[in-house]
Amino acid sequence: MQEKTAIVTGAGSGIGKAIARRFAAAGARVAVVDLNGDAAGASAAEISAAGGTARALTCDVANEQSVADMAATVVDTWGSADIIVNNAGLQFISRVEEFPLTKWNQLIGVMLTGAFLCTRACVPHMKRRGWGRIINISSAHGKAPSPWKCAYVSAKHGILGFTKVMACELAEWNITANSICPGYVLTPLVEKQIKDLAVQYGIDESEVPQQVLLKNQPLKKLVSTAEVADLALYLASDQAQCVTGQALSIDGGWTFC
Repeated sequence: MQEKTAIVTGAGSGIGKAIARRFAAAGARVAVVDLNGDAAGASAAEISAAGGTARALTCDVANEQSVADMAATVVDTWGSADIIVNNAGLQFISRVEEFPLTKWNQLIGVMLTGAFLCTRACVPHMKRRGWGRIINISSAHGKAPSPWKCAYVSAKHGILGFTKVMACELAEWNITANSICPGYVLTPLVEKQIKDLAVQYGIDESEVPQQVLLKNQPLKKLVSTAEVADLALYLASDQAQCVTGQALSIDGGWTFC
């Protein structure tokens, strides 16, 4: 990862933060990108304190100009944009007949359009160097549905298709594209879901993990952010040079049962 520049979106917390820290520890220069500038700053400060190289950038990944400005800043700072990790995400739970269009547009905008915009901004720089890695954080919900999550599931399914197109389109420049499909990871996003699901199912919050989240998962374990970060690091490495167009599950067996 030496001399490589990685952009990680949604890196102010959760999975994105873990990936940013893991990449920096492996020697990459990391752009810690988040809509929440304070969170991005805190994450980047932690990386710097541990001896890594990081810069915090505030960016709305669903906004074309914001993404263009972010990518330009990264390239101006370090001269390249070798790795893009499209991780930014959010959740909203509602029955379809009550699902607000504004929320639908927001979720699709951040998780699907955002991945497109960030990838599009980085690809010319990857082509110029003849090397690149596109890592899209999808979800087990990119392979299997759950009720009350129409926008989230649609976006995460869409990411898998987008990834395959990028793998085909960019292979001649030694650019790979892969998706990671985690099951439930105990992040701030999932903690909020637990509260919402408790209301939806009419049960106590303490009952949600086993009765809802892990109901169909053989291992009955939440995935750790470190596990996802390690998989992302592998996909960004030269050891994964022939891995492309894949949707790699890390979900305790949920989607194969």
